[in-house]
Amino acid sequence: MTGPSPANIMFSDAVRQQQTRRGSRQAYARMEERGAFKDKVTSELAEFIANRDSFYLATAGANGQPYIQHRGGTPGFLKVLDESRLGFADFSGNKQYISIGNLSENDQVFLFLMDYANRRRVKIWGKARVVEDDADLLARLVVEGYGGRPERAIVIEVTAWDVNCPQHITPRFTEPEIAAVLESYRQRIRELEAEIRQRH
Repeated sequence: MTGPSPANIMFSDAVRQQQTRRGSRQAYARMEERGAFKDKVTSELAEFIANRDSFYLATAGANGQPYIQHRGGTPGFLKVLDESRLGFADFSGNKQYISIGNLSENDQVFLFLMDYANRRRVKIWGKARVVEDDADLLARLVVEGYGGRPERAIVIEVTAWDVNCPQHITPRFTEPEIAAVLESYRQRIRELEAEIRQRH
């Protein structure tokens, strides 16, 4: 038995009512009809995920109280397990345990992944489970050389995802991205200095 379509997960009746009221329902209905919203991990999504060094994880308790947590690590620490599942190692932190507490009573999650440099963002809806007794899975998720003590794995079943538009994203750059640009300038400076030395 299949679950709800990605569009039905993304757009509740209340959301569709607002879209109708504000004039965007027809456009999104056409996108739904042509299958624009996905629930499987494509190669393009997998590549995007592999290059991310952080994401935001949203959960909510049984009472509906939302919580967002930043997760960061070595690029690719959020791993694609198969076409329907993602996973990451959960490391020891401040021991508030809000996310896993929420997941113990409500498995719905939302991931927000940002590529600030290229002004791209991906939204992922899913259901998550906490896995504390699978050493093989945890070993698969831990990135070699990353500090910290992994305590558990979190596995996410992807139920829908969408690429957001680039509006209102202020570009930001990581140290490696800036270093790559600076190196090209340094190389050009070295070339110019060599030319000057040859002339004299």
